[in-house]
Order: sequence, then C-alpha cells, then structure tokens
Amino acid sequence: MTSTIVKSNQIVSKERVSNFGEVKTQNRLVKDMVSLIKNEVLRIDSRFLEPACGDGNFLIEILNEKLKLIHLKYKKNHIEFEKNALYAVSSLYGVELLLDNVEKTRNRLFDTTNTFCLENYNYELENDFILSIKYILKKNIINGDALTLKDVKNKKDIIFSEWSMVSSDEFKRRDYTFSELLAYQPIEELNLFSDLGDKAFIPTPIKEYPPKHYLKIHEYTK
Repeated sequence: MTSTIVKSNQIVSKERVSNFGEVKTQNRLVKDMVSLIKNEVLRIDSRFLEPACGDGNFLIEILNEKLKLIHLKYKKNHIEFEKNALYAVSSLYGVELLLDNVEKTRNRLFDTTNTFCLENYNYELENDFILSIKYILKKNIINGDALTLKDVKNKKDIIFSEWSMVSSDEFKRRDYTFSELLAYQPIEELNLFSDLGDKAFIPTPIKEYPPKHYLKIHEYTK
C-alpha cells in the first residue's frame, strides 16, 4: 500500500484546525502529487492507503485516473468496465478521524464511479452493484486514528479488507489488522521480494472468506 500525507494551506475552520489539524489540499497540488506516482496509479490492482484522508481528494484523483484507464480498455463493454471499476474502488483505502469526512469520502468515491458510468456508458448502475460498491467503501474507508491504529468508535484495532479478483466474475476477501500490515517483518526465504527489490513479507489474515460474485459482495454479513 502507498501512503500519502496530506499537507496544504486550505483551512476548513479554525476549530477543526486547532482540534484535529485539518487542512484541505488544493486540487492542483493533488494532481501534481499524484502525477509523481503515475506508474503505480495506472495499475488497476495497485493499492493506495491515505492515513489522513480528509474528504478524499487524493483518493478521488487516483480513482479518476484508474477509471480512465479501464475505460480505454473496455470502451464497448460496460460489464467488463463495471467489474474492473469495482476492483479499482476496492484498491483504495483511507483512515480519517472525523466521521463526517469519512462519510464524504465514501460518498464522493461512489459518486465518481456512478457519474463516470453515466457519462461514458449512458446507463444507471443496478442495485446489487450499488450495494456492493458501498459495502466495499464501508470496509475500506475507516473512521479511525492512524497514529494509534484504532477504530474511533470501539477503540479496537483497525481492520482492512483485501479484495482480489480471483476469476472473471468473483472476488475474494481477506481481513487484516492495520498493525499487521504495517509490521513489515521480512521473510527469510529466497525469491520473496517486493517490486522495489526489498525483501517482501506475507501478513497473516485474521479471516478469509469464500469468493463471491462481484454483484453479491454486499451479502457478506459483517
């Protein structure tokens, strides 16, 4: 996962700045910063984590770039676009202290996907797809504290779900604690390396789920 630290001089309110250090990043700066990681952004399966996501400016920009890439590949096939758009959304993660920002980020990511479909394929998303994409966003955009690695509401470990496309229509879900993902404990076996040439590690999921059709992801009970 790639982490992005949000810094800028656009202030929402003095109270929120004083209490939470909240600032907004200018759109131009967001685009400039995302352009620095363009090679990763243009991989549909590359995952991004923003540990202080605010209302989602960086995640929105990354999603837009991914959707453009998918559209180029599947201009005449809205079903393939839909599946891969879901995959793109599932690759984006955020942690945010303020609940209203969490809700804004989830809504903006959904609206970005929905609007892209309407503008480029001229159709409305079916209900199962809407429910599935909103379920993923609920699991990926967390009301939590990236410093303590705890959920704001229940003070328990933040848990993220990893989503993998395991067939043409199915996704597999694995849950991990945020602390485990940050541990980076190297494995002393040969040929386990990251894309950057560093030793890789394989975190242990706290739970694995059977694959589901991409339109049925919302049927997970938790």
